[in-house]
Amino acid sequence: MRIITLTTDLGTKDSYLASVKGSIYSQLKEVNIIDISHDIDPFNIQQAAYILRNCFTDFPIGTVHLISIDDELAINKEHVAVKANDHYFVGADNGFFSLLFNEVKPEKIVKLNISLTNNCMTFAAKNIFVPAACHLARGGLPSVVGKPINDIVSKQLYRPIIDNNTIKGMVCYIDKYGNLMTNITKQLFKEVGKNRTFRIYLTRSEYSIQYIHQNYNEVPEGERVALFSSTGLLEIAINKGVRGSGGGASQLFGISINDIITVEFKS
Repeated sequence: MRIITLTTDLGTKDSYLASVKGSIYSQLKEVNIIDISHDIDPFNIQQAAYILRNCFTDFPIGTVHLISIDDELAINKEHVAVKANDHYFVGADNGFFSLLFNEVKPEKIVKLNISLTNNCMTFAAKNIFVPAACHLARGGLPSVVGKPINDIVSKQLYRPIIDNNTIKGMVCYIDKYGNLMTNITKQLFKEVGKNRTFRIYLTRSEYSIQYIHQNYNEVPEGERVALFSSTGLLEIAINKGVRGSGGGASQLFGISINDIITVEFKS
């Protein structure tokens, strides 16, 4: 069964998402449409890349991922189809793909050449991305819908700053529970830490954490906890803390996206 996933900032209130799905079904009868998320903050390619990066490899090889975030055509923002990890991705080349793939080089990139009309100019997801995604889902060659190009637009995020005793990272995502996802990987933590004792300092907060736990329930409910998530990133959370009903880590510690998280190891 062909699979097309959708990652957008369209929401579910308006008709836009329904039009995209209806267009897919009109062009491709036998297809599974999987919603990754439609609650991306408007134009937030960093948030979209984080969410899709953490789940696209769970889908079968050959899955087509349609991304509609900040996708209006512009001189410096082309529409592209990208092949990477034996998956296809269709969307705007606005820096999103460099954030999605990080340091992985795509296998193939084409600039979409699907005919533009006045309608296409304001609804690229339906009029450009859907035909391209359906073509790829049928097994069609990327070269039929686009002209090969060499590179995608590069957008760099803050990378952890390290020395012998310190890692300075940042909060790159906050989930619905208020958990803080950082850009500090388990591998980096081990390489710098070398099994030394440590303390994690939370920006804008007098709180710190001295232990890494395996799961949330290793601390009492309402207590702060640090652990490595299933994606291998350092996470700061409150056990059973939910933002909006008692508070998650983001609310209780007053921490937002891009705030600094510092890990100091004993010298």
